[in-house]
Amino acid sequence: MKTMKLKHIFYTSLILILFVRVEFVLAQTSENRGEIVFESCKTCHSINRSEANMVGPSLFGVFGRKSGQVEGFRYSPALKKSNITWSLKNLDAYISDPQKMIPGNRMPFDGISSASDRADLLVYMQKVFK
Repeated sequence: MKTMKLKHIFYTSLILILFVRVEFVLAQTSENRGEIVFESCKTCHSINRSEANMVGPSLFGVFGRKSGQVEGFRYSPALKKSNITWSLKNLDAYISDPQKMIPGNRMPFDGISSASDRADLLVYMQKVFK
């Protein structure tokens, strides 16, 4: 009888722990995960209107902007000539593999291969970079 009671307590505790863990994981929204992914980007890119360009151009207002248009930033000839308007689709392709999308660009970044990480990053960017 005592063994059954201990097993019941053990399994009930285990279920509660798992439930709390699942709730925590579910609470990590796409935007939250995107902010975490962006940590590797913010070394080179500013995100606020009032922040200056860094190693890379400011990403504030990037959606709908033509490539190579941030004032005061020295872009590669390849990026200037690309004439891309930054959309979700174009940013996803660029973030995936910058050199493949625009050969000869100066961004020293290999890309993000994970489609889910890119999707989370783009959700975050849409909210923050407006």
